Amino acid sequence: MSTPPPTPPPALPLVSSLVRHYEDLVDYLRRRFASPGLAREVVHDVCVRLLERPAPADVRQPTALLRRMAHDAAVDRCRAEDLRRQSVEPRAGLPEVACDGAGPARQAAAAQELAQLVDVIRAMPCRRRQVFILHKIHDIPQAAVARRMGIGLKAVERHLRLAMLDCRRSLDVRALT
Repeated sequence: MSTPPPTPPPALPLVSSLVRHYEDLVDYLRRRFASPGLAREVVHDVCVRLLERPAPADVRQPTALLRRMAHDAAVDRCRAEDLRRQSVEPRAGLPEVACDGAGPARQAAAAQELAQLVDVIRAMPCRRRQVFILHKIHDIPQAAVARRMGIGLKAVERHLRLAMLDCRRSLDVRALT
């Protein structure tokens, strides 16, 4: 006796309405915002939003709600883009290249400095090294490091402070030589 295939979940009412009226929504946004790329992206965003957080099933005018959601999302996106453009102001007076890059001598010094730091990290006590690597290298928050290692937050802070002191001493000694 074979089991019947599982039945797919019922379609979400607003998502199915969005699928039926997809081109109408895109055309509506294209006319309002004069950007075909923006229109499609916004309708896709609305679809994703509906899949993540479904709206109530008893919507009386789904097309009107979809238009309102799409319009609001497009306005939000345009505002964010305007804000980004204002904050990234083009500068005509800036040179094409900010710097020529490090020369061979600086690259060799940096490689030597890095090797020295690696040696300092390897020489650290085990816990201090683990805390330092998790937080500074893997960018894991201190509270998560504490939970992961089964130690208190104050212990993590102490290990980090001592690890940074070890690194600083190593760099200071190198600067003196």
